[in-house]
Amino acid sequence: MNNKLNSYAPYALALLRIIAAYMFIWHGTAKFFEYPVSMTGGNGGVALFSQYGLAGVLEIGGGILLALGLFTRPVAFLLSGQMAVAYFMVHGAAGNILMPLLNQGELAALYSVVFFYFVFAGPGALALDNKICKK
Repeated sequence: MNNKLNSYAPYALALLRIIAAYMFIWHGTAKFFEYPVSMTGGNGGVALFSQYGLAGVLEIGGGILLALGLFTRPVAFLLSGQMAVAYFMVHGAAGNILMPLLNQGELAALYSVVFFYFVFAGPGALALDNKICKK
C-alpha cells in the first residue's frame, strides 16, 4: 500500500504547489486592486514603490511562477524569505512573537514553511521546470 501511495507523491506535491500559489496570488491582487477584498480600508491600492507594493509584486509574480512550476526552487526561497520577514516585521512586531494565533501571523508562518519545503522538494509533477530540465 505504501509503495502505491508513494507513486502519487509528485502529484500531491504539485497540488500543494498549485493551490498554495493560487491562494498567494490573491494576497497580491487584494493589495493592488482591492480584489477580492480591500487591504487598505477602501482607500485605493497600495503604492507600487512601498514595502507593501514590493510584497504585492512578489505575491502576484512569484505566485504565478510557482503555480506554473517555473524556477520553483529559487522563487520558493524568495517567497519563503518574504513571508518570514512579514511574520517577524508585521505580525511579530505586534507582540507575542511565538504565538501566531494571537499576532494573526499564522498564514505568514505557514506560507514561509510551505515555500521553504518547495526549495528542497522541488515542484512535483505538472511543472514547467520538469520540461526545461529534460532538454
